[in-house]
Amino acid sequence: MTRRKGLSIAAFLTRKQKTTEAQGRLREREPVAIIDIGSNSVRLVMYEGLSRSPAVLFNEKVLCGLGQGVAKTGKLDENAMERAINAIRRFKHLSDQSGVSELHILATAASREADNGQFFIDAVEEICSSKVQLLSGDMEAYYAGLGVSSGFYDPDGIVGDLGGGSMELIPTNSKSKHGVTTPLGGLRLQETSKGDMDQARKIAKKELSNIKLKWPGKRKCFYAIGGTWRNLARLHLFDVGYPLDVVHGYTVKSKDYIEFCKRVTKDNLDEFKGIEEISKNRRNLLPFGAAALIETLESLGAKEVVMSATGLREGYLYSLLDDETKASDALLEATGELAILRSRSPQHSLELADWTEQALREIGITENEDEARWRKAACNLADISWRAASDFRAEQSLGIINNAGFNSISHEGRAYLAIVNFHRYQGLGSKQNPPGFASLASEETAKKARLLSALFRVLYLFSASVEDVLPTMKLVRTGYGNIVLQIPKQLEALVGERPNNRLEQLGKEIGEDVTINIE
Repeated sequence: MTRRKGLSIAAFLTRKQKTTEAQGRLREREPVAIIDIGSNSVRLVMYEGLSRSPAVLFNEKVLCGLGQGVAKTGKLDENAMERAINAIRRFKHLSDQSGVSELHILATAASREADNGQFFIDAVEEICSSKVQLLSGDMEAYYAGLGVSSGFYDPDGIVGDLGGGSMELIPTNSKSKHGVTTPLGGLRLQETSKGDMDQARKIAKKELSNIKLKWPGKRKCFYAIGGTWRNLARLHLFDVGYPLDVVHGYTVKSKDYIEFCKRVTKDNLDEFKGIEEISKNRRNLLPFGAAALIETLESLGAKEVVMSATGLREGYLYSLLDDETKASDALLEATGELAILRSRSPQHSLELADWTEQALREIGITENEDEARWRKAACNLADISWRAASDFRAEQSLGIINNAGFNSISHEGRAYLAIVNFHRYQGLGSKQNPPGFASLASEETAKKARLLSALFRVLYLFSASVEDVLPTMKLVRTGYGNIVLQIPKQLEALVGERPNNRLEQLGKEIGEDVTINIE
């Protein structure tokens, strides 16, 4: 036998032209970046490229507190400006060395309202050799609204974005660029109330008393954006023992959240579960963010609070997309990218989606719009853990599903994906239980997820992730209680004990016999 030398990483890199993009990145994309100059934080976010679901390459923030004292003195603090300038100089260098093709610089309330704001903006523009976009309150609201449109599937409600110096409100999918801006940012509310919580609520109540916004639909969902509100939500996750540590899409009834926020404004924060997970620099603003949220929810008459991790920055990038890209599904784009980067065959994932759609129709299973989207996403994710040791593929898949920055999917949708991938690897009769957050799926959702995993377990034994195999097979109903998997003659050798066992499992999930017919 002739021995052959394997291709090492070093040899691979020698053979191929070295680039800054590893194969774990989508090479056709050019990085874009945003420097977001807020009233509390200055942040750099670099994205893999401009897309419907942009992946974050790098994210760093510095809590400079630019807005601290502006309401009282009318000026940006000198020390805060120096810290911000130093951070921005670093951010510019990072962007250049990362090959960023477009650098966008956005500045909000503190820079807009301070007497020396223009002096600060000039300094930033000199460092970055780029124009700073000094956003009006209307534009802050508009981009926040677009941020929710980019991060949710068909959102319906009012968007609220709490920054350090201001809070913006705008209905979802608003065609107008005119929102509402209020001086209720966390830093400013802390300052104007002189740290008194009762006074903070009175100030917020007064500011909101004359605001009239019409709900765009019947759900009356309030989409909450901003670091302070996200940290409040994280605290609530720990407080109620929620099984999934994902803030985006976390939904709570308004009346329950108001009661929680009241506790935050009155009780000792150190006594809350999970407080150690919140940055110490953020904790002192939590009560003021809670005060603003209480009055906002009560003033608007919101029924639900939905947390959003996508806001102004994502909304700004979304505004740069063409209409066709905007209309695409962020969930399917993100999971499709993972299929390209991590599966054995992205084409097989697409074939799997088409095959299972036809199969469910034959079985007699109907899907609503969300369920169909979740199924297609599950097909994209079905093979992303193939490099892991076989005993840990389920665990790795679940880790990705739990922590991936997927947008446009509810927490029940994540539970659906978790159930599919767990049983796809662990089996349907496994004594191991799915992860705790699988409990977020309804009984009907869990049943459909198990059925999809049963189909996966049959199909992968025939295709082994090779494309163009699945289109030669078909699941058909020949009568009540009789479903047949039709396979072509050229695949006859693939029939065996293990596929037959998997078909038997599939039949148990369906509640009918499933047999093989070789054509």
